[in-house]
Amino acid sequence: MPLLSTGEFVLCVLEGGLCNMSEVKEIPVNEKYSLSIKEAAQYFSIGIKKMRRLAEDNIGDFAVYSGNRYLIIRVKFEEYLQKTSAI
Repeated sequence: MPLLSTGEFVLCVLEGGLCNMSEVKEIPVNEKYSLSIKEAAQYFSIGIKKMRRLAEDNIGDFAVYSGNRYLIIRVKFEEYLQKTSAI
């Protein structure tokens, strides 16, 4: 659901109205398509510096560069880990 912050309330573009912050549900990390470097590092128990290096070296495989940040495509990174014996 696309959200725009407007102070105490969040504009729910999909629903076309205002909703309270307590109504907004966080998506669990294991259900997200892409993860930030910090989320991926915590989820896969890898250091942030190592995760960033892996992302920089594997753009197009399991990492994408969006704006000014790297995103890790979770499912593709899981496949990468299964194929790799050491990271």
